[in-house]
Amino acid sequence: MAGGAGSRLGMGEKPLVRICGKPLISHVTDAFTRSGAEITVITSPRVPYTANWCRACGFSLFRGDGKGYVEDILECAACLELEEPFFTCVADLPGISVDFLERVEETYRTSGRTACSVWVPSAAFDRAGTRPGYCMEVSGIRASPSGLNILHGAYLGQDQDEVQVIIDDERLALNINTREDLIAAERFLCPHGDG
Repeated sequence: MAGGAGSRLGMGEKPLVRICGKPLISHVTDAFTRSGAEITVITSPRVPYTANWCRACGFSLFRGDGKGYVEDILECAACLELEEPFFTCVADLPGISVDFLERVEETYRTSGRTACSVWVPSAAFDRAGTRPGYCMEVSGIRASPSGLNILHGAYLGQDQDEVQVIIDDERLALNINTREDLIAAERFLCPHGDG
């Protein structure tokens, strides 16, 4: 998902904001590429340069209407006629890595459920120096959604039986929405000044 304008960040198209020497979106696409996933990037009319970057990098591209996160995912999945499980991930999660993807996929597969959401405890945000957005109790722990999920294409538009995975790791608390988040992420991910 790379369709947001990044208005809170105020640095142009958010997926292209650089951290540790490369665009935010590149951290996400690198992790999925290394995992062997087939990638389709969903953009919106608000991010034409991001769409150009995706084309230049050879990624499949779907231009959503930009109506919203869920709406654009549903639109893309319907257009691609997805009937199997698939990952969704925001483009502003530079701490994502193959180990998270493998862990989440394994938990999802063994759960027998049709959907999976990944949550990060509030304490991880404190340690990372970032602020969580929306929080709720998940398995007795105050947590925030990470932006990494698995949905099942055959059940889109229906309530899906969801397994909620809590991962207590600062890297998933580095969801970039403000300049303060960006500074904290640079300190955490590129401590040698290569931001």
